[in-house]
Amino acid sequence: MMPGGLSETKSATPEIQKIVDEVKPQLEKKSNEKYDRFEAVEYKTQVVAGTMYFIKVCVGGDQYVHLKVFKPLPYSNEPMELSNYQTGKTKDDELTYF
Repeated sequence: MMPGGLSETKSATPEIQKIVDEVKPQLEKKSNEKYDRFEAVEYKTQVVAGTMYFIKVCVGGDQYVHLKVFKPLPYSNEPMELSNYQTGKTKDDELTYF
């Protein structure tokens, strides 16, 4: 992987699901929506001063959101932050930098 570039797409893991569960309240507050279903499907990572996660999340039916989540380095003791998001996505939309 190129430094600073996005990784290849990987299938979501329990760790990735834990990340989306943690930032779900941030998304619901920012988007003014409530999500009954919130299932991580796939993700890419970018190494920065910490890790940036780009995660595709199924929110019900054929509706998806893309999340950009910053996970600071462990020693910083900072919480994960929802940096950005995109709604209105489909299962086939590729995760790209945003």
